[in-house]
Amino acid sequence: MSTPVSALPVGRSLLYLVVAGIAWGTAGAAASLIFRVSDLGPMALSFWRCAGGLVLLGGALALRPRRPAGPAEPRRRRVLRILGAGMALTLFQSAYFAAVEVTGLAVGTVVTLGAGPVLIAVGARVLMGERLGRGGLAGVTGALAGLAVLVLGGEGGEVEPAGVLLALLSASGYAALTLLTRWLGRDGGGGDALTTTAWAFAVGAVTLLPVAATEGLVPHTAATAQVLWLMLYVAAVPTALAYALYFAGAAAVRSATVSVIMLLEPVSAALIAVTVLGERLTAATVVGTLLLLAAAGGLAYAEARSATMARRRTPVAV
Repeated sequence: MSTPVSALPVGRSLLYLVVAGIAWGTAGAAASLIFRVSDLGPMALSFWRCAGGLVLLGGALALRPRRPAGPAEPRRRRVLRILGAGMALTLFQSAYFAAVEVTGLAVGTVVTLGAGPVLIAVGARVLMGERLGRGGLAGVTGALAGLAVLVLGGEGGEVEPAGVLLALLSASGYAALTLLTRWLGRDGGGGDALTTTAWAFAVGAVTLLPVAATEGLVPHTAATAQVLWLMLYVAAVPTALAYALYFAGAAAVRSATVSVIMLLEPVSAALIAVTVLGERLTAATVVGTLLLLAAAGGLAYAEARSATMARRRTPVAV
């Protein structure tokens, strides 16, 4: 597994990813509050998230000092980066909001971010020829066991199978986004993070608009001010800020490391769900959550250890 090439220092990249993971964990909580006090649906919220993020990043790009032009990126590669990131981001966040609406914040977030590293490992094996190894196979098996416990062991309707399926769909978008960002960033060709994020939001807004219009773009609620503030927060912090930091950090850090750091999202989301939103975590939910997080962490550790051993075996030119 090759290490991405980036002008961004690794330490700063890790900090960017930590902030992004924690910020993402608050997006589902804000969405849950919006769903509770208004009739706004997940597709409409995703549209406003993309549109608001686009406006905020467009303003940031307009105010940013002009930078020296770098090497021209091939047109086909640029189109792939923009459309691929936009479609993956749209699937990731819209399916995630739908999962949160159906099965709750804690389970929806844990399944999405717990299954993500497994799909990343499988995708890396199929698309990039990276071997899973015994540690990777154990991680995939543990994650599947965790998902089974969550789906089959829920009590009193705490876990909805349809919500779990939506979370898995969201995880596939997250995996595609991570793999594409890493692949493009391996040779330093990931593009400017702010520009990439803005274009991705533009693609997402255009894609979601027809479905969101059918669902209803304007929320009907007695708590108008609260909904507007929550929507502004979703567009600013876990969207414009977090995705810009994510694209910058993920292009400079291996996907295994990205997967581990992004586990900050389900942890923070679960804490918010229990302490703020009053969601109840059943024994099956706790066990399934621990299995998922342990499997994802073990999988990432196995990938990192394999990469370290591969570097040690590589002869150094003198």
